[in-house]
Amino acid sequence: MSSTNPSVLVVCLGNTCRSPLAEAVLQHVAKQRGLNISVDSAGTSGYNTGKGPNPKTINVCQKYGIPINRVARQISSEDFDQFTYILAADGSNLANLKRIQPENSKAEVRLFGSYDDNEPIADPYGGEMSEYEMCYEQCLRYSNKFLDKVFGTASGNTAASGV
Repeated sequence: MSSTNPSVLVVCLGNTCRSPLAEAVLQHVAKQRGLNISVDSAGTSGYNTGKGPNPKTINVCQKYGIPINRVARQISSEDFDQFTYILAADGSNLANLKRIQPENSKAEVRLFGSYDDNEPIADPYGGEMSEYEMCYEQCLRYSNKFLDKVFGTASGNTAASGV
């Protein structure tokens, strides 16, 4: 691990469901582990800029005691130098990120699921509450795997495995 604290940007399409949920979960799990990490989220599109998270995203966070308070924004070229890691929710967003990534930028851009099962985060948009719950479960698992990889295994820290 480098001497500076890592920073993470989680990215989905609209920045109202998956990426704000992943941001909140990753920040929460890192805090439980006592890790200093900066986490943000963005969308590859700008059509939700200025809007808050989807109400079902907020409900899932509240259910698990996870703070969530953000406004949607679109990714910018500056993000590729401001963040250590940019984690895409799915393959389509990963392809878009790689397409717009400035040459020689510092961020490591990859699929968030690549730290576990290499699967995309299922998009719950427009779905039932159970789909948001599944999205939460993926975000929780991917957050733990990401932190294990970047900071080292939780070494039996059961508080970080669930919320």
